[in-house]
Amino acid sequence: MRQENVEVIAPVTTQPSTLTPACEAVREWVERVVVGLNFCPFAHREVERQTIVYRECAAGDLAGALQALADAAEQLVADTHTETTLVVLSNGFDEFDDYLELLDYADVYLREGGLEGILQIASFHPRYQFAGTAPEAPSNYTNRAPYPVLHLLREASLERVLKRYPNPESIPEHNCEEAEKRGAQYFEAILADCLAKADRRA
Repeated sequence: MRQENVEVIAPVTTQPSTLTPACEAVREWVERVVVGLNFCPFAHREVERQTIVYRECAAGDLAGALQALADAAEQLVADTHTETTLVVLSNGFDEFDDYLELLDYADVYLREGGLEGILQIASFHPRYQFAGTAPEAPSNYTNRAPYPVLHLLREASLERVLKRYPNPESIPEHNCEEAEKRGAQYFEAILADCLAKADRRA
C-alpha cells in the first residue's frame, strides 16, 4: 500500500535546535565531513553565513519526494539569502537503485521545469557507490550521508566560485585520496555518531 505523502519542513536556519533529527544528522555530517575534511572547499563559507537550508521530506514514494524537491527548488529560486538546500529523505529510498531512479526523475523535473542551468542536483546516499568500485571502497564515503539527500545548488554561484578556485577538476580526486587514507571504518563511525546524536534529540 502506498503511504500518504507527508512533508516535514525544517525552519529556514541551520541552527541545530530548530532542525528535525534527520536534518540534524545531515547537518552534523556536513560540518564534520564535507567541511571538516574539505571535501567541498566552498561549503565552509556557507556554513558560516548560515545560508544552507535543510528540509526533511517524510514521503516515501517518488511523487512525494519530487513534490518536496519542487517546493525546495521554488523556495531556493525565490529566496536570495539561501545559497543551497538539502532535501533530506527520511522515509524511503534506502536502496541505492531506488534513489538513482529518483535522481533520474529529479533531473527531468529540472529540465522540463525550466530550471536547467539555474539549479543543479548533487547526490548523497548512505549506500552511495561509484561505478566501477566495490561497495566497501572508502572512496564511496565522499558521497555517503546519514540519509538520502537531494542537494540543490545555484549553478551561477557554483560557476563563480569554481573560477576562483585553482584546479577545481582535482577536487574529486583529492577527496577520494583522503577517503582512502582514512578508511571506511573512520567514516562509518562518523555516520553512526551523527545518527546517534540525532536520535537522542528525537
